Amino acid sequence: METKNVILTQDVIEKKIKRIAYEIYEHNSDEQELILAGIWDRGMILAEKIAGILQEISPLRIKLLQLNLDKQRPESVKLSEEIDFNGRTIVLVDDVANSGRTMLYALKPFLQFLPKKIQTAVLVDRKHKSFPLSVDFVGYSLATTMQDMVMVDMEENEIRSAYLV
Repeated sequence: METKNVILTQDVIEKKIKRIAYEIYEHNSDEQELILAGIWDRGMILAEKIAGILQEISPLRIKLLQLNLDKQRPESVKLSEEIDFNGRTIVLVDDVANSGRTMLYALKPFLQFLPKKIQTAVLVDRKHKSFPLSVDFVGYSLATTMQDMVMVDMEENEIRSAYLV
């Protein structure tokens, strides 16, 4: 049986998501539109929540895309909609940045274009990366041992907690 060491509760998570949304707006206030690309499934739920807050607090037009990839075999990455990303600002969203591999592979569909900028946002950033990725917008940063895994607990479309395993 795995032991859950809760690092974020639901009420703290809601505050962290709101702060992430404000930071995204602050860093992109000169933009007309933002593309939020959520990594299915937990990253997409987080992206939807961030998009909802951005629509409340800013005049930005938000385009929400879902990005699907097999995290164990990430050669194939699919977007919910194929669009021209040239000159566009993209925020790639996931729940946790563990090794950095998922987010690194998730960049593939954007790299055939010349976007204005690509930023990353996660609820929890685990500091021991195996891949060259830094996260721009972080809800909670955590140094762990290499054996620790950070998990996010979801129920339907609600983020309930984040914990160490």
